[in-house]
Amino acid sequence: MLRSGLYFAGANRTLAGEASPKDPASGANNGAERNIDNGVLTALEAGNLDLTGTELVVLSACNTGQGEVKNGEGVFGLRRALEEAGAQSVMMSLWSVPDKETLELMKLFYAKWLGGIEKHEALKQAQLEMRQRVRSEHDGHDLPYYWAAFVLVGR
Repeated sequence: MLRSGLYFAGANRTLAGEASPKDPASGANNGAERNIDNGVLTALEAGNLDLTGTELVVLSACNTGQGEVKNGEGVFGLRRALEEAGAQSVMMSLWSVPDKETLELMKLFYAKWLGGIEKHEALKQAQLEMRQRVRSEHDGHDLPYYWAAFVLVGR
């Protein structure tokens, strides 16, 4: 669970071996300080979040659906950690995704889902629409790389 995670602002400092910013510990009279954030959220940390009542977590970056396979225990990664934390569903990518087409896919998905279509069906419709767009932009070639990377697991 330490080999899967997300990088946020500040992760570049951590990766370069620099110290995280410090914050005076609240309520402590001894002058102790604590790390605010190292910019990295591991799957182990994500599993300890309280996501009770969270209907959907969307991980729209590259390779967010990958994890480490453990014999007899399945795949340990962000998806499993977020579900253990209480998320009902997780959308994630299975490979590196292109920025422009991913943005378009996410816009289509959210418009459909927030417009009242059930989220699994909204993703399916958004992907089919993106598939048609990609075909029209690439001389009829069906290029799943641009539209098929995302899966939605959960209820």
